Amino acid sequence: MKAEKRDKRRTFRGRFTPWKWLTAWTLAIVLAGCSVSISLNGSSIDYTKVKSISVDKFPIRCAYVWAPMESMFYNSLSDEYSNKTKLQVLKRGGDLQLSGEITEYSQLNKSIASDGFASQTQLKMTVNVRFVNNTKHEEDFEKSFTATAEYDSSQQLNAVQEELVQQMIDDIVDQIFNATVANW
Repeated sequence: MKAEKRDKRRTFRGRFTPWKWLTAWTLAIVLAGCSVSISLNGSSIDYTKVKSISVDKFPIRCAYVWAPMESMFYNSLSDEYSNKTKLQVLKRGGDLQLSGEITEYSQLNKSIASDGFASQTQLKMTVNVRFVNNTKHEEDFEKSFTATAEYDSSQQLNAVQEELVQQMIDDIVDQIFNATVANW
């Protein structure tokens, strides 16, 4: 009978020694105190301080103008923040504020064919952005973002313009998003 009790104690003690209990409790307390923050959309926003972003219209301030660019840019920029963050997108008075203007929209011949005519044409778009973070003004900035797109010169610009402008807008919007809230 005594040998049987000793065997049961050894088995019980072998599984649940005080050191194992202490280690398990310490691990549980440490894990409860830690928080891991993973953001799949690339933003690093402290939502306890920042609740909204205001996006102004970006007027076209360049010599060469394609009118739909302004609304395409505004819609893409607003959609980027509403789709990838929990921020409320406002017209004015946000915790974060974006304003600026489209300062360049140009085309230039990129390469010349053997017959002396352009074979590739490059479109270029530059947007000047002013960013204000009302919760942390040391992050404020004003800078320009540029994107380019190329098309075959045998095509008419009117035939490819909307698609290429949208590509450039998407690129610039990504750059702005990364510079304002991604903090990589």
